[in-house]
Amino acid sequence: MMANTLQVKAQNVKKDSTYRKWFVGSSLYLLGNFDKVNSPEYVQLNFGYRITPKDVLSLDFKRSIYSFPLGIPFGSSSFDAKGENFPGHARILAPTIGYQRFWWKGLFTSVHALNAFEKYLDEDNKKIGNGYTLYLNFHVGYQLRFFKNRFFFEPAIGCSYWPVRTNVPESFKSVEKKWNNYFIQPGLNFGYNFDFKKKK
Repeated sequence: MMANTLQVKAQNVKKDSTYRKWFVGSSLYLLGNFDKVNSPEYVQLNFGYRITPKDVLSLDFKRSIYSFPLGIPFGSSSFDAKGENFPGHARILAPTIGYQRFWWKGLFTSVHALNAFEKYLDEDNKKIGNGYTLYLNFHVGYQLRFFKNRFFFEPAIGCSYWPVRTNVPESFKSVEKKWNNYFIQPGLNFGYNFDFKKKK
C-alpha cells in the first residue's frame, strides 16, 4: 500500500507541469536598507529543495547589523529610544538551515536555525569581542504563487527565540538584560522556482 501511495504521488507530481523542485529567494526586509538613519545592512539569500510537494529543506545565508536589544517589541516606545540602544552595534553572519511543511494548499509551518556569528563594536567602531547566538525561528504562513508557479510570496507570522547566546560584552548585556529573549515578527520571503534541465 505504501509503495502504491508513493507511486501515485510521483505520478501526480509529474502531471503537474508547474511543479519545480528548486528555488532561490530572499526577503522584503531588504527594503529596510533604504533607511538612512538605522540601515540594518541586511542581506538574505535562500536556496531550497523540495523533497516532496509538502516537505522543503532550505539553506539560507543572512547578514545584518543591529544596535538595540532584539527583545524590544516592535512598535514599543522603547524601540530605538534614547538610552535603550547599545553603546555600539553588532554585526551578524548567520548560515541558516530550515524545514518547511505544507499542510493544505499554500498553508505552511516552518522552523529555521540561525547560527549567528556576531562581532561586537563600540561607538568608535572598534571591535570589543566575538560571540555566538543560536536563533530559532518559527513561522506560520501561506504561500502565494504567480506566473504558473515560477514566483512565490510567503506572508507569515513568526517568533524568533534565542536559547543560546555567548560572549556578549558586559556593556551590551547590561542594556538587553531587561528584555525578553524572543520577539514576534512578520515573515516576508519571496522567491523563484526552477528545475535543472536534464541532458538528453
